[in-house]
Formats: sequence, structure tokens, C-alpha cells
Amino acid sequence: MAQKSEEFTLQEKDFIEIEFTGRIKDGEIFDSNIKEDLESAKLNIPAKPFIFCLGEGMFLKGVDEFLIGKKISQENNQFEIELPPEKAFGNRNSKLIQIIPMRVFREQRVTPVPGQSFNFDGRLAKILSVSGGRVITDFNNPLAGKTVIYKVRVLRKIEDLSQKIDAFIEFLFKRKLKFEVKDKKIILHVEKPFVQFAELFKDKFKSVFNMELEVKEISKAKKQESKPVEDRKAK
Repeated sequence: MAQKSEEFTLQEKDFIEIEFTGRIKDGEIFDSNIKEDLESAKLNIPAKPFIFCLGEGMFLKGVDEFLIGKKISQENNQFEIELPPEKAFGNRNSKLIQIIPMRVFREQRVTPVPGQSFNFDGRLAKILSVSGGRVITDFNNPLAGKTVIYKVRVLRKIEDLSQKIDAFIEFLFKRKLKFEVKDKKIILHVEKPFVQFAELFKDKFKSVFNMELEVKEISKAKKQESKPVEDRKAK
């Protein structure tokens, strides 16, 4: 007798692995973790497994809301999700169109060119026009005001605690970090400059895993090997 495929209903705080592709409605692909789609869109993003926790801000909120409550089986694991701007990357905000004096760019030895994007105090902006001593810039998300469509395939629900913690750490800190689970605690090993920052997430770990987070400083004699992880953001 053939074994019945696993069925489960997605719930908030479930960790799942998905394949996905996001594109502008009637337009181009802007994000994916599928090699063929990335290549066709000429996106310089690595194709790799994507694991996230539902309802914890690790992926687009509109996708989370759509998936929570869905019954997943081998026959029902692929979805096409259309999101209006307010459920995707937000509506355009005219207040985010700002004029920056040309001298600011000169001080940084940067020549502003219309259409160019740049990082300004940690915020991504696109130059709309350059006129005399004024540079008009747009700090809206490039996908703001656009309806987007995500094609999502749910591959599996993650049950292994270590895999969940690893994915969560990678999301928060954009790198792999060494950790261990002991006495109902998650013990995170980080270098000294990183200790205070990591401790800011104690409540978040408690909310997701119902476990305390203990941050331990790595001794100089035993430095941690950590690999930065590319952040997944709309370009």
C-alpha cells in the first residue's frame, strides 16, 4: 500500500522551507531563490534554500498572511499570491522625494547621475534629477506603489530545532554564528564588539522559541568562524 503523503496546516511561528519567485505584475522578476529564474532575470543573487518563520517579519507580511492557515500536501503546495502595494512594499510617499544640496555629494567625492542609486546614511535612494546645486532624490522602496506576484512552493515544515535557530540567526545577524542549546537556553557565541548588539534580541528569541538567549563572548584564543550572509532586499 502506498504511504499517504504528509499533510499539515501552516500556523504562525511555523518554520518552513520554500521555493519562490517574486515579480512585478505584468513585469520583471525582482527576487527569487530558483536558479533558472535568477538567471533569466540576470539577478546577482545566490540560489539557495530559504527557511523562515511565519509571522515573525522574516519575509513579506502579505505572503505570511496568505500562507498561515493553508493546508499543505503533496498535491497542494504551490500558490500564486498577488499583493497590492499596501500589502507588499507600500504605497509611494511624496515626502520621501527630497532635495539634497550638491555640496553633500561633492564632499563625498561623488558625481550624482540621474537614474543612479546610492546609499545615503544607510538608506537607499535613487537620483531623479540634477539641476544646478540641487539633486532631487527618491527614498521610496523601488517597488513601492507596485502590485507584485509571488509564486511560492512550500517544500517542507522544519521540525529540527537547530535548523530553526540557525535560520533565525542568519536572518537577524546576516551571518552564520555558533550556538548551542543547553538547559532550555540558546547560547550564542559572539566576539566582544558584537555582544551588546546580540543581547538586544533576547525578547525576540523568547517570543519565537520560548527559550532564554544567553550571549557568550568568544575568547581571543578561540575566535569564531562566521560567514556573512547576503541580505535579501529589493534592489
